Amino acid sequence: MATLNFKASAIKVEERSNSFDPLPAGQYELMITRSATKPTKAGTGSYLELEMQVIGGQHSGRRHWERLNLDNPSQQTVKIAEEQLARLCNALGIDDVNDSEQLHDLPFLADVAIDKKDNTRNVIYGYQPVGGAPAATKPAPRPAAVPKNRPWGA
Repeated sequence: MATLNFKASAIKVEERSNSFDPLPAGQYELMITRSATKPTKAGTGSYLELEMQVIGGQHSGRRHWERLNLDNPSQQTVKIAEEQLARLCNALGIDDVNDSEQLHDLPFLADVAIDKKDNTRNVIYGYQPVGGAPAATKPAPRPAAVPKNRPWGA
């Protein structure tokens, strides 16, 4: 138990949208706030999950998750994921990625659409640098021991 001295009515509460509806189609300024490698549902590979946050405008604070299947039995799936990651890296001004945290906290513009197959989620179909020029490159951190099961080199 915790003793509190709190009066809820004394706090001005701003209305917030707790909507899980997809973002309206358009261009948004985002940044990656988290990343992790996770196994696929089938257990035959893994994907890089990037958690992104809208950092400006009416939808500031909203989140989007992008999954890049960089380890998959389908070479076409891997090719698509590598191309998406390359587009993102180009928008961020990063060439060599040794750790997915290099992608964190750098703003970029994303062209967002509503998924045609599942109209309850968004997809990103393009990345651009903010202001037309790539962001400054963050220096690569020196990784400790890097697990060998991360095929994309992070």
